[in-house]
Amino acid sequence: MARRGTEAFPELGAHCDEADCNQLDFLPFECDGCGGVFCAAHRTYRGHGCAKAADQGRTVVVCPDCGDSIERTAPGQAEREILDEHVRSRRCDPARKRKPVCPVRRCKEPLTFSNSNDCKACGRKVCLRHRFPADHACVGAAAASKAAGAAAARRAGGECAREAQNKGSGGWALPASIRNLKIF
Repeated sequence: MARRGTEAFPELGAHCDEADCNQLDFLPFECDGCGGVFCAAHRTYRGHGCAKAADQGRTVVVCPDCGDSIERTAPGQAEREILDEHVRSRRCDPARKRKPVCPVRRCKEPLTFSNSNDCKACGRKVCLRHRFPADHACVGAAAASKAAGAAAARRAGGECAREAQNKGSGGWALPASIRNLKIF
């Protein structure tokens, strides 16, 4: 067990448990394997020769083809051996690693969480460069713009104004809530 602090400040810091070191460290590390207190130089399992380091932690190998994480079953197992076994198991699917790309012609931008946009008109997922309907030849926006164009043409022709005048007594009709409004 490490001696704590100095004579003047007994609660401040601790001495390293490594036999050759015994350095007073004001920010000591406690090993979760053996429970010893160590300085920055001896804080790793390898640094202080921890006897319980073998059963600490799990290590994985990431497959470069599919991106899967494969856990090592034995501590000394070679990475190449683990990857070969993964490929032989037929769980390796390189198609899973590929990210979807923008569907706009000649755009190869990958669609990630922060670089994608769902078009409200057509429902397609496109990159941020093509987020506006005019930029990705949006089918839904074309139909909506035709309907909007027809409504604008009616307004320009005065159909809306004529309909409002024909409904009332020759003038604009006020809503009932405004007509019955009393001001004190």
